[in-house]
Amino acid sequence: MNTITTKDGTEIYYKVWGTGQPVVFSHGGSLNAYAWESQMVYPASNGYGCIAHDRRGNGRSSQSWNGITLVGHSTSGGEVARYIGRDSIKHFAKAVLMGAVMRLAAIVTRRKRT
Repeated sequence: MNTITTKDGTEIYYKVWGTGQPVVFSHGGSLNAYAWESQMVYPASNGYGCIAHDRRGNGRSSQSWNGITLVGHSTSGGEVARYIGRDSIKHFAKAVLMGAVMRLAAIVTRRKRT
């Protein structure tokens, strides 16, 4: 199994298909590198080195929660804000919210608690 180890000891899984100029595929949501297999076939067969990885905590990659920076865009930004508001922030070094959109249900739930 192909992995690299980050400074904090987290193992990140990756797969490489083909050779040549690299094209890196990064999955979204709770998916993993398998999500890109259909899209990797053509470029890997035509002179490109296709690399797909399992993001930290997804698929075959491990998870480390110490000192990480959470980054969220759009509704994911809302999820980061909700997570920090709900759980302890001691594990996180920083949070970056880009165009964060809170889900209405999260706002209503938060208001009920206060």
